[in-house]
Amino acid sequence: MRPRTAWQAMAQSPLSFLSSSWPWRSLAYLVTGVVVGAAAVAVFVTGLVAGLILLVVLVGVAPLVGVVLSSITVAAVERRRLRLVDLDGMPDTHRRPETAGFRAWVSTRLTEQVTWRELLFTVVSAAALWWLDLLVLAFSFGLPVLTFEALDDPSTWPWAVFGTLVLLASPYTVTSWAGARGALARTFLAPRDEELGESLKEVHASRARLIDSFDAERVRIERDLHDGAQQRLVSLGMALGLMRLDIPRDSPLAARLTEAEGQLSAVHQELRDLIRGLSPPVLADHGLVAAVEDHASRFPVPVTVDLQLPGRLPRQLETHVYYLINEAMTNIARHSGARSAGVRGRHHSDLLVLEITDDGDGGADPAAGTGLTGLADRLTALDGRMRVSSPAGGPTLLHVEIPCHFA
Repeated sequence: MRPRTAWQAMAQSPLSFLSSSWPWRSLAYLVTGVVVGAAAVAVFVTGLVAGLILLVVLVGVAPLVGVVLSSITVAAVERRRLRLVDLDGMPDTHRRPETAGFRAWVSTRLTEQVTWRELLFTVVSAAALWWLDLLVLAFSFGLPVLTFEALDDPSTWPWAVFGTLVLLASPYTVTSWAGARGALARTFLAPRDEELGESLKEVHASRARLIDSFDAERVRIERDLHDGAQQRLVSLGMALGLMRLDIPRDSPLAARLTEAEGQLSAVHQELRDLIRGLSPPVLADHGLVAAVEDHASRFPVPVTVDLQLPGRLPRQLETHVYYLINEAMTNIARHSGARSAGVRGRHHSDLLVLEITDDGDGGADPAAGTGLTGLADRLTALDGRMRVSSPAGGPTLLHVEIPCHFA
């Protein structure tokens, strides 16, 4: 599967990563970051100084407004540059002015939250980010050049060795910082819920209602199986037991009756497992962690569970997350050929982060319909994100982020 982010690319094997375009994409991201950052500093400082000087004579408001509006251009360039390290595009959520004209455009932009977040990003970028880009590039490439130039002095050979090691590690150094910088930019520039269009909100809402209806149907089926089919199987077992009392032990029918009772017991056990999977009582009684551990204990592949949460999730979210983990584990059993798997979860700053791993054959691709499409749909309804790293030969890492607010 093709990586979607720079960090996801680094999770591949070293040979796959180094032979890919991601180190070069990350290098281009940092180099252009230095150029854009330096230009932003020049424009920002010029406009700010001019505005403060002219403010004395009451005509400095225009340069200051220009500084604010210039951040829109910086953010637009950053959204395009982000495609170098994150293939998932980020929409521009600026509203279209209700009336035509420059004044209406300025008025609309100055009243939008996204404009002020873009200004904050521009300040952070001008004050720190482009300097850090330059520092990473200087360390990764400038330091090795300086050590190589000093080779005329034999006493400097330890520095030459150090410079060589720094140069060899530069693809990982550059890509690591590029991934972190891209994630920080997305934090500032990603649209908030209130900035999404009404039609897109309705799509999210309808998808959430659809998944909720599926879960409600699952609960109904579980109840019907428990109260209907399971009770009929119990009655059939009792009827077979009564028949055994009327049949001599040495009768040929006794052996067939024993076989029928064995098959009935197997069917009953499979039905109980199915009901437990549809609506596990342990989930309602003890929460997500206990439910996942219970499911893992009966899973055909050994699974290590490491879920640490500050408390019980909201009931609806808890159900969604359980079935998401359940589906991911089912994919492992059906498609991966894994010998072991792991489920790890943490809660960070109102974000539930899950990592589901296996040591199987790899090659999982959401676009190929390998069972990941359903996970992606469920995550979309939860406003979550999913990243998959699954190079041929494995291992596979499913990284999931879901907004989660504890009371």
